[in-house]
Parts: sequence; C-alpha cells; structure tokens
Amino acid sequence: MPEAAKARPASTILLLRDSAGPDGGGEIEVFMMVRHYEIDFNSGALVFPGGSVEPGDHEIAGKPELYAGGEGLDAQALAFRVAAIRETFEESGILLAKPRGSATLVDAKRAGEIEARSRAALCEGKTTFLKLLDENHQLLTLDGLLPYAHWITPEGMPKRFDTWFFLAEAPPEQLGAHDGKESTDSIWVSPREALAGGDSGRFKLPFPTTRNLIKLGRHRTVKDALGAARQDRIVTVMPVMTRLNGGRQLRIPAEAGYDGELFEVGAV
Repeated sequence: MPEAAKARPASTILLLRDSAGPDGGGEIEVFMMVRHYEIDFNSGALVFPGGSVEPGDHEIAGKPELYAGGEGLDAQALAFRVAAIRETFEESGILLAKPRGSATLVDAKRAGEIEARSRAALCEGKTTFLKLLDENHQLLTLDGLLPYAHWITPEGMPKRFDTWFFLAEAPPEQLGAHDGKESTDSIWVSPREALAGGDSGRFKLPFPTTRNLIKLGRHRTVKDALGAARQDRIVTVMPVMTRLNGGRQLRIPAEAGYDGELFEVGAV
C-alpha cells in the first residue's frame, strides 16, 4: 500500500478592503485570483493568494530584526506568517511591510517600485525574499495578520496541505495584480459576488474557499471582520468524506463556526 501523502505547510491571506456601493452602502471586498488552468492544484479556481512554506521563510523567521510582531510565537507559527506575506507579494504585488524605523506601512509608490524591480526575480528564484527585505530596508508586518482558519486537506488525497488562513487589511492604494503565470486574472470582489459566481458557474470555488467566503460575508466592514477574528476560537478543519443517502458528502467540525457540518461533495 502506498504511503499516505504528508500535508505540506502552507499559508494564505484574505486581503480585505471596504468598498462603497452605488447606493452609498458599502460591503467588504477581498482580493482573489484565478489560478492558471495548467497548475496541478486547483487549476482554474478562484482563490486567495498563498502557497507553501519554504526554507527561506524559516530563515527569515529566525531573524526578528526583519519583522514586526510575532512575540510569543514559535518558529513554525512565525514561518507560516512570513510565507503568507511572501506569497501574497509574489502573487499580487501587494507588500505587507513597513520601512525600518517607521510606524506606518510602506506607501503605494515605494511598494510599486519594489514590486517592479524585484517581484519577477523573486518568482523566478533569481533573488530571495530575505535579500529583498534587506536591500529595501523593510520589516514584515506580522502584527498585521490575524489567524482566521486552519484547514488540512483530507487524508487519501494525492496532494495535501496544512494551511493557515490569515486576515489582513490591504495597504491603502496598493491595488494588486496577478502575475500572469500561476494566475491569469485577479479581482477585488465581495463575498456575496464571489459566492454568486460560484453558484452560476462564473467562478470555480474550492470547498474551503467557499466556506471562508461565507464566513467572511457575515461582516459588512473590514473593522467588523477583524474584530470578530480577534474573538473567534480557531478549530482545525480536516474534512472527512462520508456516504449518506446514496451520495457522497463532506463532514467538518460543527464547532469550527462555519455554515454547517455536512455538505454535498464539490471541489475540495
């Protein structure tokens, strides 16, 4: 019997902003991307930026002079957060960092300069995130990330991830854009619109993405979403496949705080 696939550590960020609607009533928006159809995991899906934790993330996690926040966290928890910010920069160009000695996030103009000079090289492995931070005198704002959810791909799947989801307020005026390689499109979208697109077939939404969009959609503003995340208890979710009434369904822990515990099988 082949050995079960080990879950690979990974991170993702729900980048949030408030948007005023045409009637004057706003709703929360989240940055999402369409993954390239040739990618071997969630190809063509609408997802949040994120990816695997890499050795360089652990290296940065071991250098507290390169980040703000993270007090009391162990090395693995720090690496999850570093990976979340790095992957978000690689996949969207949005940089969650601040200049050394500054109390405020890097402004959009400076972030754009760093993105134009270093993003492609970082994605192609021609430079490292550590070098990027050093050369541009930036500190990662780990204190701007709030843990939101923890999902582990079900056992028996050929590719598995142990993924932490984080919430972060998007830096002002950093709009973000897909890289054209791993992702082919990107949008700022409300949870309501993204879920409606999933129902209509406009978007392909993985199961965890759908659940987290529904959870996020309970809040109208970034402030409300972040406030709730500070209060919520995170329960690890590893869906379990069950057979019921002649069909296949996924079961998740009811105490995880989603919209139920038993679901018809869709994209996982």
